[in-house]
Amino acid sequence: MRKAMIRLRMSEHDAHYGGGLVNGARMLDLFGDVATELLILSDGDEGLFRTYEHIDFLAPVYAGDYIEAVGWFTRMGKTSREFKLEAWKVIRPVAGAESPSACEVLAEPILVAQATGICVVPKECQRGAQVPVEELMGDFLAEAQ
Repeated sequence: MRKAMIRLRMSEHDAHYGGGLVNGARMLDLFGDVATELLILSDGDEGLFRTYEHIDFLAPVYAGDYIEAVGWFTRMGKTSREFKLEAWKVIRPVAGAESPSACEVLAEPILVAQATGICVVPKECQRGAQVPVEELMGDFLAEAQ
């Protein structure tokens, strides 16, 4: 199954709360971009995010953290597309290190947020799959048959 992924460093601009804490809504921005890429792959159109069915914020994100947001399809209807989305902290600054710019790659990435969501691509906007549907749906397509 094909996944979409974005990796970004959270900046001081992203920090909204004391101690450089990033607002959880920033993860939703990333999820929207991941879903958009998947819709382009499946329909040749950006579509519209309809709803989040489930969102969990599981760990704090701070300025300087590198976040990988990933997503994949779980179901495709005639116009609706369902996704699973995850955000993982993969690199973080090292507090109190000799260098103020010291960072570490996490041996075990930390799941900071996860969600399920639904997007819609109106029939008149669907331009056709840009990659084979089997590649997009993988195991989920086999389960549906």
